[in-house]
Amino acid sequence: MRRRSNILANLDWITIILYFTLVFLGWLNIYSAVYNEEHQSIFDVTQRYGKQLIWISASVFLIFIILFLDVKFINAFSYIFYAAGIIVLIMVLFFGKEISGSKSWFHIGSFGIQPSEFTKFVTALALAKYLSSYNINLQNLKVLFNTLIIILLPALLILLQNDTGSALVYFAFFLVLYREGLSAKLVVAGITILTLLVLTLLLNKFYIWGGLVLVFFILLFFIKRNFSNISKLFLLLLISASLVYAINYSFNHFLSPYQQKRINVLIGKDIDIRGAGYNVHQSKIAIGSGGFWGKGYLSGTQTKYDFVPEQDTDFIFCTVGEEFGFVGSLTVIGLFMLLLLRLVQLAERQKSRFSRIYGYGVISLILFHFTVNIGMTIGIIPVIGIPLPFFSYGGSSLWAFTILLFIFLRLDSFRSQLL
Repeated sequence: MRRRSNILANLDWITIILYFTLVFLGWLNIYSAVYNEEHQSIFDVTQRYGKQLIWISASVFLIFIILFLDVKFINAFSYIFYAAGIIVLIMVLFFGKEISGSKSWFHIGSFGIQPSEFTKFVTALALAKYLSSYNINLQNLKVLFNTLIIILLPALLILLQNDTGSALVYFAFFLVLYREGLSAKLVVAGITILTLLVLTLLLNKFYIWGGLVLVFFILLFFIKRNFSNISKLFLLLLISASLVYAINYSFNHFLSPYQQKRINVLIGKDIDIRGAGYNVHQSKIAIGSGGFWGKGYLSGTQTKYDFVPEQDTDFIFCTVGEEFGFVGSLTVIGLFMLLLLRLVQLAERQKSRFSRIYGYGVISLILFHFTVNIGMTIGIIPVIGIPLPFFSYGGSSLWAFTILLFIFLRLDSFRSQLL
């Protein structure tokens, strides 16, 4: 009994309150997004809002299980959890059910579960276990290679399921690597490659090549002009120019016209409000129509008449914007920011490197989902189809994020000791 009291006393109740606030607000917005006058009770389990309550209740049960786990068990079995996650991802490729073009679900009767949601937290555990091992340094190429395998293996398997959005989430773990000592040069290289990718899709390749040559001569003016420096700079110019050509060639020769059209819409090069850009267009209308104070709870016309597709899952934030306006949107964003800032505080106070690294894994995943989900509903980030944590409808997402967060809170309750 005393041990249980100590666990509860050491828990970070600020984070727990923020968690339940977001879950509760999410439930209310799901009710509003798919409200059915013939089923007005929010507890009606035949409707999505009733089912979400079941997922929430199950999440509370999961929380109690996690909070009374031995933290040394979590550490010791991290690799086993990761291996199990990889096996399940392989299994879903053979035995999963295809939904909306993605073969990423297991179905048992009317119940569906998406394994890729759960492999996020097991990857965070495996990454923390490996990077907290003795004599591990990300400056070592072998260590960096092994780390990338841990991160990219589940991403590749999810990509094979044709679920690009969930696969991209794993790049969030590079924030963890940067916190743990990844060279700033590699971070800059990654940002440069991403910038070239976007510019190549937006502009003619000859303009970009011209820009690269201009940058080359500008840098040549500032560096010490010896053979070694000029050779390195020229090599970077050739690599960058080759990358631009490869991206341009791949886009024009390997993608179908429909895929090219969709990418052009996503990056804002084309406007297609009746096709690929329909979801975002309707979402922006819904959010914009909310004004400063919103139309009021259960009074959103865009969502009530199903103008916004997936309005209770990937586009749940547009319900907030329409019914609660700028004030409501800012409140939800503020709650997420408070949660993330609190998690940074918790991560930095850990004595155990394992706990700190896992904490930053939690932060990275929530930050990525939060930023991309809200960004895509307001049209500033391409639509990749990922849920808003704790808010969107769905058992897999809610359970996975609950497990992800409360494993960290359990580790934090043990923060006075080293694992």
